[in-house]
Amino acid sequence: MKHAGPVALQQLERLLADLRKRSVLNERSLGIFHWKSRAFLHFHEDPKGLFADLKVGEGFVRFPVRERSDQERLIAEVDAVLAAAARPS
Repeated sequence: MKHAGPVALQQLERLLADLRKRSVLNERSLGIFHWKSRAFLHFHEDPKGLFADLKVGEGFVRFPVRERSDQERLIAEVDAVLAAAARPS
């Protein structure tokens, strides 16, 4: 599955704008976000649609992002991962 290109990412502009509001994330290139200098979130396009890979723990978890409800779920997961990392151990 290839990384999503600029044309595919245009479909996700609202989602990307929401992600850019998280100041701890660094968008190194269009649609590729890093957190603490590590790969954190990126997008793929495939015949079945667009997907996001989010770093959760030691690996990536794939989320569909075709529908706005899918995108809202992804945002909630991003926020949950960031909040969990901010909690003192």
